[in-house]
Amino acid sequence: MKIGIVCYPTFGGSGVVATELGMALAQKGHHVHFITYKQPVRLDFISNDIHFHEVFVEEYPLFQFQPYELALSSKMVEVVQMYNLEILHVHYAIPHAYAAYMAKQMLKEKGIDIKVVTTLHGTDITLVGSHPNYKTAVEFSINNSDVVTTVSESLKKDTLRLFNIRKEIHVIHNFIDFEKYPQIEAPECQRSSIAKENERIITHVSNLRPVKRAADVIDIFYKIQKKIPSKLLLVGEGPDREHIECQAKDLGILDKILFLGNSNEVNKLLCYSDLFLLPSETESFGLAALEAMAARTPVISTNSGGLPEVNINGVTGFLSNVGDTDDMAKNAIYILESDERLQQFKENALNQAKQFSLQNVLPAYKEVYKEVLVGCC
Repeated sequence: MKIGIVCYPTFGGSGVVATELGMALAQKGHHVHFITYKQPVRLDFISNDIHFHEVFVEEYPLFQFQPYELALSSKMVEVVQMYNLEILHVHYAIPHAYAAYMAKQMLKEKGIDIKVVTTLHGTDITLVGSHPNYKTAVEFSINNSDVVTTVSESLKKDTLRLFNIRKEIHVIHNFIDFEKYPQIEAPECQRSSIAKENERIITHVSNLRPVKRAADVIDIFYKIQKKIPSKLLLVGEGPDREHIECQAKDLGILDKILFLGNSNEVNKLLCYSDLFLLPSETESFGLAALEAMAARTPVISTNSGGLPEVNINGVTGFLSNVGDTDDMAKNAIYILESDERLQQFKENALNQAKQFSLQNVLPAYKEVYKEVLVGCC
């Protein structure tokens, strides 16, 4: 198959999933064309079957904001025609699904029937997409896609609740490529470079936006380290970083926190970890939690969105209400205070993560592609 993938090329979950999907498809012999404004950060696989097409937006003084969706739809048309693409798979509703609809209409006038698969990832529905300024366009774009998928049952329910959707929605969960996760014995996992022998290592990975509640991470860690000698690894950059640095300094724990910034090697960093914190306001799926579990790391998270579909309460970690940092800290201490208990949670986390392996999920996407090409969806 010849597939165009449109995504945000950043460290966010939708871009990561789209890129990993494209690389996996290319490894299976399909021709994959990434169409976006810069090379995706996870695109590290070189192959004759992978192509990248950059979307340029010309600066024009008339526009206060440059019309990216117009440039994107034009680039889609160009790439489809030049490489005879069969499918455009767009990740994230805004503006990708809308731009894909425009591209589809332009191509139709040229006698080309391109199929559009739209995957909804979360905030494109629950936060941005449901805003009155965008809701009508998002609803229209979803209903005019050939196939719509979501990354969790929770997000499917939210989409049906917030929009008048006339399409069937397929749930295809996010996934993990286990080949990229080192075994616990791997030589690169040298804990002594991070923490003392008696210290636990706790990790949080996010873009440090308010929805991730990074201040809660600091609060939880402060309560943990009073009982359990610990270090905190914070991976990612975002608007809340300065605030949480000040918070940590005021609490007197700044020296126990390593701010590591953005990283393309989260899988290697997670091999150090004993516990993962994800106290988000909402998560449509919780890819960060799944990545942690794939590295044998139990998860302390909220019970919002799709997280209960990933993190099994009392088995792979614990779920708490949003903002209940006392409960999260209590559950974290319960896991960390016993070596035997920690090891059991680690094994449980890995076993649960295996259900979301690339090998298990990739066939679902390939089936959707095949069905839409023969008109069965």
